[in-house]
Formats: sequence, structure tokens, C-alpha cells
Amino acid sequence: MTALPAGSTIGILGGGQLGQMIAMAAAQLGYRCHIYAPENVCVAAEVSASFTSADWDDEDALARFAYDCDVVTYEFENVPVAPLAALPDGILFPGTRALEVAQDRLNEKDFVIELGGTPAPFATVDDAAGIAAAVEQIGTPGILKTRRDGYDGKGQWKITGDIPADITVPESGLIYEGFVDFECEFSVILVRGHDGEVRFWDSPHNTHEGGILAHTMLPAPAIVGEQVAEARALAHKAAEALGYVGVMTMEFFATANGPIFNEMAPRVHNSGHWTIEGAVTSQFENHVRAICGLPLGDTTSVSDRVVMDNLIGAVALDIEQHLSDPRAHLHLYGKAEAREGRKMGHITRVG
Repeated sequence: MTALPAGSTIGILGGGQLGQMIAMAAAQLGYRCHIYAPENVCVAAEVSASFTSADWDDEDALARFAYDCDVVTYEFENVPVAPLAALPDGILFPGTRALEVAQDRLNEKDFVIELGGTPAPFATVDDAAGIAAAVEQIGTPGILKTRRDGYDGKGQWKITGDIPADITVPESGLIYEGFVDFECEFSVILVRGHDGEVRFWDSPHNTHEGGILAHTMLPAPAIVGEQVAEARALAHKAAEALGYVGVMTMEFFATANGPIFNEMAPRVHNSGHWTIEGAVTSQFENHVRAICGLPLGDTTSVSDRVVMDNLIGAVALDIEQHLSDPRAHLHLYGKAEAREGRKMGHITRVG
């Protein structure tokens, strides 16, 4: 691919904070951004040149949006695939195949198994009667999850004994996963260019609270260092199999039996926010470089110690307290409502 010149327009499907940070990185490289999202107001549009507010299934609006763009990407994995047929061939990176895999937990696990990876033990659930059968097959404790549309702990039920009676099985089904005995969680974040070049950032140690990422830290425990090569090899295989272009993330459990695959995100990722200040080239800049056909940037960490804390809910609003630490790099996303469980920003400390 010939590199897009400065002044070209990047279309971003989705209007959240990931789109916002992609647009900010794009602006540094001289690109305009055009946001497409169903919401009337979104934080990504506030830092972009253009904004289309239309439903995902509005193919006419998508076609007009694409006409204004030289390349299109997405900032979250739940963009419906079918309407994207309205986009011209060769304009969307990563492509729809990555969405098809990541949008369905069963597809995702089958894909990883085909590549030689190991997910947590699981069973599919197609109806209410299947819940008990899955729990009996896998055992407890475990987690019942929606196959589609779940994120940040949403659409999940922890099963430790009796099955809650109020669980409704959606048309797309559920999946039941057995608990994994792990020492820590970590992520593998890579960027792949149009020419197939792949680069990795250091893998951080991730901790979650209530199903939401709370902290990301470097260096990770020693066990991560021992298992990261195997995890990277799987991620590399996945990127090659998908013909992937851009930043992709895979999350793993570090266990006594090696890395256990958890989830895949075909996009920039919350556990990579530390790279804005903590790496030579951030995940956001390298995503822009990749989809625009530019040379990839150096992914080396600038310090052996980096900590990123998510600001969730009303805690994000105390700006003076956050900045009382002179090392703090504060990122607030500009969301109007600080409700419980909502990611409002993050803080990174380097060194």
C-alpha cells in the first residue's frame, strides 16, 4: 500500500475514548478524522474534523461517510458486520474477518484452538436446559457469559453453586467457562503493518475489579516473562491468519500449565494506554501508522516501571487530587456522566 499523505481522512467507526485517542494520534501525523457513531454526542467527535451520527444499519449514511474517507478503522469490536458491505473494497483495516471472530466467544475460542492455543474449559449453551448441562460438564466455579456483546463484566454470571433462576438465554446463546487457576493476567499487544511486519509492546500485568480493568503495570511478574514468547507466537499466528492490519490485543492467564487464552480484541486496548507516555511509540500512533501504510514506530518501553490506573465512576472528577502527584499523566475522556462502572479517564506514571 502507498502511504496516505498528510491531509488524508481517517474514518473511525465508533465514538468512544479509543476513537478519541486514535484521532489525537492521527492529528499529530497530519491526518483528519471523521467519526461515525449512532450517538448524537460522542467524545471522539470532539477532537475530530467531521462527525456522522447515524445508525449502524444505515447503509446510505455509511456509504456517504466512506466517500469522505481515505481509510476506515474501528474503535470497538461490536460494530455490526453486515452493514459494512456498504464500504468500498480495500478501505477497512482491520477487516471484517477479525470482527466476525471477536464478536462471538465461541467463534473466538474455536479460532484460537485451530491455531494451537488453549482457552479455559468451556461448553456452549443454546437454551435454558443447556445451562445445567454445561455446569455439570465443566463443573463449578465458573462463569456464564453471553456469546455476543459482553464487555467489562457485562453479560456475565458467576456460578458457584445453584444456578440463578433469572438468567435468560439470548438467541445468540451463552457460553460457560470453567475457572482458571492463574497467578496473574497479562496482555499481548501487537501491531501489524500492510507489509506483514509485526511489533510487540512489553506485556503488562493487568488487574481487574468487578470485571473491569483497574490497573496495568510494568514490569509484570516473572511468570509472564516465562510465558510471553508462547503467547506472542499465538497472537502472531492470529494476526497472520486474519490478514490483520493495525493494533490487536490478546489477553491471557499465566498459569502453572502455561498461558491460557482469555479474550481477543481487534483494536487498540485499555491495557495499552500506558504506551502513550511509557513507550517510544504509542499503540494509537502505531495503529494510525499501520492502517495508513506508514513505517511502524519503535515499541520499546521508555522505563522499566510504568503504572496505569483507570479512573472509574465519580473518582475521575477530582482533577486537583490526581495532579497533586507531579509524575501523573492525567487523561480525562470528557464524558458528561460519571456513573458507576464507567471509564472516565486514566492516569499513567512512568519511572
